[in-house]
Amino acid sequence: MVGVTAEDGRAGSRPLTKQDFEALARFRFGIRRYLRFSEETVRTHGQTPQQYQLLLALKGFPDREWATVRELADGLQLRHHSVVELVDRAQKQGLVDRAGHPDDARVVRVLLTEDGDRILARLSALHRDELRRMDRTLIPPMWHDQQDEPSPDR
Repeated sequence: MVGVTAEDGRAGSRPLTKQDFEALARFRFGIRRYLRFSEETVRTHGQTPQQYQLLLALKGFPDREWATVRELADGLQLRHHSVVELVDRAQKQGLVDRAGHPDDARVVRVLLTEDGDRILARLSALHRDELRRMDRTLIPPMWHDQQDEPSPDR
């Protein structure tokens, strides 16, 4: 059996072992379980999964308390116009505001409101607690052909 590399899908490194497949399946199950938890949790709190992701992307944006629509589109992996619509809906619900940039009139900043920040804090605490319950389920698999190699964090 010929191995397939992750980079190009062609023959290369050692083939995956049964343990590799089990680890990959376990990891994927963990991702799906977490995403399902997230979707159900935000809906029971009156939000959509997309709204939660928007709020989280804003609050988690590096080094500042706002982001542009383009930056949000990149972070959310969505098209620009989809983020504009998402921000429009979130603004109507009082979760975010738009504000001009003090140094560049062409730039519109998207910011969390107090209500958006409060909702995000409550939902994110629930997500953190779920991740703690999941313990090691979401740790990426260690591949069979890497077990002999030293890892910087193990």
